[in-house]
Amino acid sequence: MKKSKWLLLLLILLGLLAGSLIGYWLDAVPGLSFLTNAIETDWKPSFDLHVIAVDLSIHINISLLSIVGMLIAIWWYRKL
Repeated sequence: MKKSKWLLLLLILLGLLAGSLIGYWLDAVPGLSFLTNAIETDWKPSFDLHVIAVDLSIHINISLLSIVGMLIAIWWYRKL
């Protein structure tokens, strides 16, 4: 089976999503707060040319469980 970069990207996104979902479920457990605390980043580029104006907003939340999910996805890709 030929490994594709698109498959790696898909697995990384799924790993991030799975880790985030597990972090959301474990948010109520007080002893695991170090795993579920997320680092929030916002990026809002915009420009106005008096004819057209573009605003874009990107919001990223990354927790330790999301990173673990991403690493598991990369490990799984390497095992394929």
